[in-house]
Amino acid sequence: MTVVGERVRSRLWWPGVGGAAAVVLVALLATAGRYGYHRDELYFLRAGRELAFGYVDQPPLTPLLARVATVLFGDSLVGLRVASALAAALVVVCAGLIAREFGGGRGAQLLAAAATGASSFLLAVGHLLSTTTFDVLAWALVSWLGVRALRDGGATWLLVGLAAGVGLQNKVLPAFLVGALLIGILVAGPRDVLRTPWPWLGGLVALVVWAPFLVWEARHGWPMLQLSAAIAGGSSGTSASRWILVPYQLVIVSPLLVPVWGTGLWRLARDPALRRWRAFAVAWVVLLVVFVATGGKPYYMVGLYPLLLAAGAGPVVAWAGRGARRVRRGLLVAGVALAAAVSALLFLPLVPAAALPGSPIAAVNYDAGEQVGWPGFVATLARAVDALPPTERASTVILTANYGEAGAVDRFGPALGLPPVHSGHNSYGEWGPPPAAATTAIVVGYPPAALARWCGSVESLARIDNGIGLDNDEQGAPVVVCRGPTASWAQLWPQIRHVG
Repeated sequence: MTVVGERVRSRLWWPGVGGAAAVVLVALLATAGRYGYHRDELYFLRAGRELAFGYVDQPPLTPLLARVATVLFGDSLVGLRVASALAAALVVVCAGLIAREFGGGRGAQLLAAAATGASSFLLAVGHLLSTTTFDVLAWALVSWLGVRALRDGGATWLLVGLAAGVGLQNKVLPAFLVGALLIGILVAGPRDVLRTPWPWLGGLVALVVWAPFLVWEARHGWPMLQLSAAIAGGSSGTSASRWILVPYQLVIVSPLLVPVWGTGLWRLARDPALRRWRAFAVAWVVLLVVFVATGGKPYYMVGLYPLLLAAGAGPVVAWAGRGARRVRRGLLVAGVALAAAVSALLFLPLVPAAALPGSPIAAVNYDAGEQVGWPGFVATLARAVDALPPTERASTVILTANYGEAGAVDRFGPALGLPPVHSGHNSYGEWGPPPAAATTAIVVGYPPAALARWCGSVESLARIDNGIGLDNDEQGAPVVVCRGPTASWAQLWPQIRHVG
């Protein structure tokens, strides 16, 4: 063990913490190829071919990772998800590291890592290439480095700023964590750290790293503000009532693990041994209030839970070692194992896709349904194109209502000889309207009232059917042929474009 100030820190128990991370990594890679692409992944593939310093709905990091995965692994779904699996494993390691910083020995480090690895949120985001995956890692890194910086001060704050800056190139949510932590320091201390230049230099590092995206946003009229308003209004598939955010915290890790992170929150707020880090307890409350007030998504706070699990792991392990130790330890092991099993069943593709309709998995895990049916979706559009007269196909494009549909056509359409795809949704809208020569469009997902304004004639051709009766966002969507646009596509484009 090493002595830091007046506190004793154990060495990191790599066999336990690393083993937990390896189990998560293997589980995610082993299941990565089941079902299919998620709608966001299809979008990232196209965005990765349109590299920029920013996009209408996100900073550039995740599309860049999609581009790297394509270069390294080709059109491989497993290859696309390698980075996410690695990120999830690193979050597990961060939990063990934070437990160590809080004075936890081998048992506490293992429990923090295992509980984080068993969490619903980690398996859900680690299974997909998503901005949330790397956001959780950014929060975990900022938390770990922030714990060290609050204790040691000095140049460690520069690493906090670097981690936050890289995280901000993925999502803007780390800015809320940094802001809430600053409020926590002002409220609960240690305020003396703010009288040194290091935290402010760390903030400058974060701002410099983030600056290219901010410049892009300013030049494009700050579309992220419009997106935030749309999400708060319920436009996203994962949007929910703002009042769900509070009870959602009881299930976001696992109901079985609430005693662990709840103990961690209480300990950060009340335990004199962790007084130096009380700002994190204040930050949790601040974030909860802010996201309820602004209509944030229920999972926005998920990145703080590795720290709470780490803070609670020591007292829980100590409890398991007192009294009827065999019974208590058995309960603790069984609780973590059962949490892991339930999380895996709900958020990893373990059951066949055909078993999803009407199942609790589809009801709980929205993203499961968004990984099913895309090749069939594109095949339906291909049949619609084939039904057109040969002379009309040369002037035909495909127009979709959302970026997932457009991304599916971009991914699977070339093999079927489909014409170019366009969409007004988010960055697809930024990439432009159909060409002026396009007089016919195969359209999917738009309401008839809108099409009546844009098209001289509308003819219904088909409806999307994923073949298993799964009620996802595309099931039953109408496929129509739009002929004779009422104006040029460039003139219609402002009406077609939308953010959400």
